[in-house]
Parts: sequence; C-alpha cells; structure tokens
Amino acid sequence: MRNAFFIGIFMIYSCLGCKTKAENQAAEKKLPRIAIAGIGIESSTFSPAQTHEEAFHARIGDSIFGRYSFFAEGAEIRNRADWVPTLLGKSLPGGIVTREAYESMVTKTIKMLKANGPYNGLWFDIHGAMSVVGIEDAEGDLIKRIREVVGTEVLISTSMDLHGNVSKQLAEHSDLITCYRMAPHEDALESKERSIVNLLDRLENGKGKPKYKAWIPVPILLPGEKTSTRIEPGKSLYAKIPAIENQEGIIDAAIWIGYAWADENRNHAVVMVTGDDKEQVTKGAEELAQAMWDVRKDFEFVAPVASLEESLAMALAHKEKPFIISDMGDNPTAGGAGDVTWTLQELLKQSAFKTENGPSLIYASIPGPDVIAEALKVGVGGKVSAMVGAQVDNRYAPPIKLTGTVTAIKEGDRDAEVEVVVKVGSISVIVTKRRKPYHQEDDFTDLHLNPRETDIVVVKIGYLVPELYNMRKGWIMALTPGGVDQDLERLGYKNIKRPMFPLDKDMKHPDLSARLIRSSDQ
Repeated sequence: MRNAFFIGIFMIYSCLGCKTKAENQAAEKKLPRIAIAGIGIESSTFSPAQTHEEAFHARIGDSIFGRYSFFAEGAEIRNRADWVPTLLGKSLPGGIVTREAYESMVTKTIKMLKANGPYNGLWFDIHGAMSVVGIEDAEGDLIKRIREVVGTEVLISTSMDLHGNVSKQLAEHSDLITCYRMAPHEDALESKERSIVNLLDRLENGKGKPKYKAWIPVPILLPGEKTSTRIEPGKSLYAKIPAIENQEGIIDAAIWIGYAWADENRNHAVVMVTGDDKEQVTKGAEELAQAMWDVRKDFEFVAPVASLEESLAMALAHKEKPFIISDMGDNPTAGGAGDVTWTLQELLKQSAFKTENGPSLIYASIPGPDVIAEALKVGVGGKVSAMVGAQVDNRYAPPIKLTGTVTAIKEGDRDAEVEVVVKVGSISVIVTKRRKPYHQEDDFTDLHLNPRETDIVVVKIGYLVPELYNMRKGWIMALTPGGVDQDLERLGYKNIKRPMFPLDKDMKHPDLSARLIRSSDQ
C-alpha cells in the first residue's frame, strides 16, 4: 500500500513534468525571421532638382525600429517575429534620385540581406513614386534585386502610399501589398501595421503566399489635390474598400491614385486585390476599378483655386485669421524643388506689405544658405541682405535679394538644418539652409511665429494637412508655377501610356478586367 502511494506521487510529478516540457516546447517555438527594407520618395521628373543620398536619412539595422511605434520594445508585432532590419531610407519628396544615391543604398541593402539570411518574410516599406536616373521602374527594380538575394519562397509584404505606382513587376514580386486609404495620410501608421499583420498572419497560419493577385491598371492620372478622401468622390470611392476586403477569401484590397508628376509608363491608377478565392478576388478588383472609372469626371480640386493675384485679394479682404494660401506649383511635399521664388517675388512687390504695420504675412519657406550665413553672424535683431532661392529651379523667376531684420534663428532641424526668420515690412519670410515643408503648428511656433494670429499664411503645399486644415479660417489654392504644376496638360508627358484621362477626355471605355498576376515563386 505504501509503495502504491509513492508510485502515485511519482506519476503525478512525472505528468506535471510532461506538461511543463510541452509548455516549454510551445514557448520555444521558432519565430519567423522577417527582414525589413525599403527606399521611399515621391520624385518629380518635371523638376530640375535631383535627390542625393543624404536626403534619405537612411536608418540602418536596429535604428529602424525607432521610426515606428509598433516596433517598440514589448509591442505585440515586435514579439511575433525575429526581425532583421537592414536599410530604410525615407526622403522628403523631391527631384529624380541620382543613380549614385540609388545604387549606394541598394548595395548596402543587398549586402546586409546576404549577410543575415535566410528569411521567412520581408517587409518592403516604400512610397512607390521614386524615379531614378536611367531606371524606368525604380521600385520594381529594387524588389527584383531583393528577390535575387532572398529567393522566391520568401513572403514579401509591400506597404505603399496611395500616390505610389504599382507596375506589373512590382505586383509580381510582392506577395502581399496594400496602401493608404486616406489623403491626407492620417492612416499611414495604421496602413503599415496592416501590411505587417497580414504578413505575420500568413506565416503563422501556414497559408503563405495568396493564391491569387488581381491587378487592374486604370488609365486615370490625377494629382492629389483633386483626389483627397476628405471629399467626394474620393471619400465614397475609398469607403468601398472595407466591404470587399472583409469578404471570405480576400486578404487585402487597395486603390492607388498614382503619381502625376513623373513621366513613366507606370504612372497611372491601379487597383489590386489579393486572396485565396479566385472569384472573390477577381470580382472585388473589377468592382473597385469600375467604381473609380465611373467617377473620374467628378474629381475636382479639394478647395477653391485661383491665380495668386486673386488669392491675395481674397486674403486681404478676409476678416478672420489666418487665411491660408497654398503655393501649389512648387510644393516640396509633392516633389517640387522648393526654391522657386516666383510667389515670394510677387508678394514683396505688394504695397500692402511694405510697412511693418501692414497685414501680417508668413511666407514658408525659401532656401537661402547665404542669408543663413549672414544671420548666424549678426544674430537676432541684426540686419541681413543676401540672395535666396532659384539655385535649383530658376525657370520662373531669378534669385531674390532679401533685405530685412532677423527675428528668429533655429539650428538642428532634420531637414532644414538651420532656419531663420527675416522680417521685410509686414512679411515674415522663413529662410532655410535646406528646403523644408511647413505643415505643423510647432514648425512656426518654434520660430516665435503665431500662425493662428497672423492675417495671411502662405505655404508651399497643395491640399492642407490636418493641422493647417483645422487651423484655417479661410483657404485658397493658388495656381502658381513650379515642378508640380497642377495644369497637367502643359507638363508635356512623353512616356506615359495613352490614352489617359483627363489628358484624353473622350477616350473609349478601357479594359478593366482583372489580370491575375503570377505568384512570385512562379
């Protein structure tokens, strides 16, 4: 009896030991190894500017984690994989990327991928509108070269801006692909997280690559200033996506507006749907493509537009502060050079702003390294007189000699490096060492400017990002010249596919049937 008791105790402890071992084995289950790579920029081929490697502020290795909150220590996504970050370069929109810059970043990426493989997956974080000297399809080239290293079995999830371009090559090498669903891009982080979760889910559930990828090129080429999801028809068009995505057998559905200021064969709208149910994937893609085509003529500017002269007249007559004028033609957030002086030249001519007591106006911004150098010598309160602007794009106006009083100096900005405010009459001109877009309130308050209490704020931007949009008491988009001219017909496209709406307004109904793209391992 006593022996039986001890045998029973031994069996109980043995069973407990077995359970603990099973739990340990589950806990030690190997996590998928997922690489991270990407180069992102929106680059205008209609601007004389070129973008060099330093503009990408490339993050290498673990520094990439600091860019995104979902990669923070202890975050669920961070704990679901063995992450292998390589190179992630993100630049402000600008001119075409030099071949040297591109090849340098690609070489570094490939070297790290080779050194740290093998992988189960790769998160490909790009914008989708990068143009490179001598390369027709930059993102397609980049993903193809990555595939040559990581192999065709690796699951690649591509995350994009809705103003990117999806070539057939990019679609083939991407297993999972998605893009933002809001413009302005208030869902950027949410969209990137979705692309990662899709990747993790497919690796964890063992389903791997989707069985079907439907790709439909839609012959529409429109600027973001006409396709914002704040208003119709963009709002309702993008609202159709969740109902399709949520269907059984579909992983993701996406609509790309495309990028209007580059002249390449891939510049046009695209719809893609991925999933395991052929009928649902095909039907969903065709529904979205047709819906987009049906509303093509309804896209209009997201705000009133006018000439600069008309815009100033409206601003001066407006009673509430601030009245915001978008200086659209040289918008650096869309790929403009950012140093076109045409608008500033016109502002400085206006008699209304000649004295300090005139209507207050902030002009943001113009690059002027010579003014910066003088300001750093004389300090706040000192006088400066030096040339600004038109060092890159002088097609519309020459450099301007800016003479005024320094009211603020700030050093250390990631993009501008040094910022100076020069007061000329009642105009506060923000001068930068390097170009920088101004779209957050603290961009101004850090320079001791109060945009909310300023009569007129002129910004080199198109549609207003949320902070400026919520601040505005009046707003007009001025049709000014520059590398991202809103008048697409006068840009002079030579390489895009034709016919293309709205350049060919009376074109016949296009073929909007789904093209089933072969899998990356085929």
